[in-house]
Amino acid sequence: MSVCGSPTVRKVLEGNLCSGCGLCAGLTQSAMVVEQPGFNRPHIAAPVQAETEAAIAGSCPGAVVAPWGAAANRHEYWGPYVELRTGCATDERLRHRASSGGALSALLVHALQEKLVNAVVEVTADPSWPTRNIVTVATSADEVFKGAGSRYAPSSPLEGILTFLDRNDRLAFVGKPCDVSALRLLGRHDARVAERFPLMLSFFCAGIPSLERSDAVVVKMGLHPAELASFRYRGEGWPGEAAALSSEGDEKRMSYADSWGAILSKEIQFRCKICPDAVGGSADLACADAWHCDAGGYPLFEDLPGRSLIISRTAAGADLLSGAVRAGAVHLDAHELQAADVARMQPGQTGKKSLVRARTAALRLLLRPVPVMRGLGVGEASKGASASRKIRNFLGMMRRVVSGRM
Repeated sequence: MSVCGSPTVRKVLEGNLCSGCGLCAGLTQSAMVVEQPGFNRPHIAAPVQAETEAAIAGSCPGAVVAPWGAAANRHEYWGPYVELRTGCATDERLRHRASSGGALSALLVHALQEKLVNAVVEVTADPSWPTRNIVTVATSADEVFKGAGSRYAPSSPLEGILTFLDRNDRLAFVGKPCDVSALRLLGRHDARVAERFPLMLSFFCAGIPSLERSDAVVVKMGLHPAELASFRYRGEGWPGEAAALSSEGDEKRMSYADSWGAILSKEIQFRCKICPDAVGGSADLACADAWHCDAGGYPLFEDLPGRSLIISRTAAGADLLSGAVRAGAVHLDAHELQAADVARMQPGQTGKKSLVRARTAALRLLLRPVPVMRGLGVGEASKGASASRKIRNFLGMMRRVVSGRM
């Protein structure tokens, strides 16, 4: 376990509730380190000052999740929203390159070009180890284009939070739902957050795989993880394929169903298994795959033109979307969606959210810590699961904790 001088983070680490966002390390100017089986964890050696500890305790996603804000509409699965839409980037190159229609990237490009922000804080591939992630600050459409695409590996975009807050810039932040939750709550402790980050964008998250799982994909392809020139988890089509290029020019590919479905998704960090907001409910706007599903409700991973689910949640998000549509950067399909339409596109999210209450009940019974989850529709979502499923997940979580398989 990581060294820790923060009482809050120590409790989070002991409960295996760390999401790896990097906020605590950033606020204490400490380091994030990779721990087995390949997750980012803070290494906070020195005692933490009281003011900083209060900010960590009030913002860390392993301790508390940001409650959903007010909006025109609210749903227990999909969070607060102004509009539920599907659409895509009008730039066909961007639509093809990105993971799910390119709407999120197109919105970022629009924000830069219209001077809504000066730069975009985003996660991109580490050029020295392409299955891993780094945090970059994009200032041009070309840089956003290069960084487009899903990154199914741990990332810590808030590790540099003090540097971002010290900039004299207006920044768009793009991160996992837990990252956005942490940043939103930090704003209650530091007024600079609202000044520096007028736009916070997110995406639907199915959980963070370990780095060992990424390496397993590369090995299954017949390549060595440490000898890659580039690696793409998906994209160049929808859903696109995982693609690895060795330093010697040998290229291998694997289907999304095989890479994500059979390998990456088999080892997800524990905090993700009880996530009450995997849909970016704290963001100004969130995007996801608007999957087409078979008769049984399972997404069809057939290669098709990309289609994004786009959910504007705040006035800032709605203005960003409407401006991008007027400017011709984003195309929206004709009709607004209903909540049931989103459920058909994202069945995995409904299933996971409906079981959070049962899983966390098991943790509480065993006196394990659980993040504060008020105002996130956890109780309402639980009604969507059958009693038998909730009992199975309650007992399964009990066995997992007692056996030490957290």
